[in-house]
Amino acid sequence: MTNTKKSISKLKKELDKFFSLYIRLRDANEYGMVQCYTCGCIKPYNKGMQCGHFQSRSHLATRFDEVNCQPQCVGCNMFKQGEQYKFALQLDGKYGEGTADELMYLAKTTLKMSRVDYEEKISYYKKIVNKLKKEKGIE
Repeated sequence: MTNTKKSISKLKKELDKFFSLYIRLRDANEYGMVQCYTCGCIKPYNKGMQCGHFQSRSHLATRFDEVNCQPQCVGCNMFKQGEQYKFALQLDGKYGEGTADELMYLAKTTLKMSRVDYEEKISYYKKIVNKLKKEKGIE
């Protein structure tokens, strides 16, 4: 049997999947419904909702930041480029004045993630996703 390791890009993709599920489930109610952070529409966490990033996913330092990421509908996240201005207002309202500025600064910093970092985060978010699904009684 060969011991093949997943590439860093495959690990990043797997982490994206579980982190996105976590962000949407974290704010979902017991029926699996979640509100878009920027427009307020309510949809099932697994249909028409995405993990929206205030600072782009291209910035590794904030890509998996739980404050930087909030549930967004496809309309806001994709077609309206994330509604960054509204997103910033919501962040400052929820987490305190200056939160958006802090995330903009953090996004420009350098973060290196090792294979072990990815594997640990995947394991963590996989567990928490399963726990949230069980607690909320949703699939």
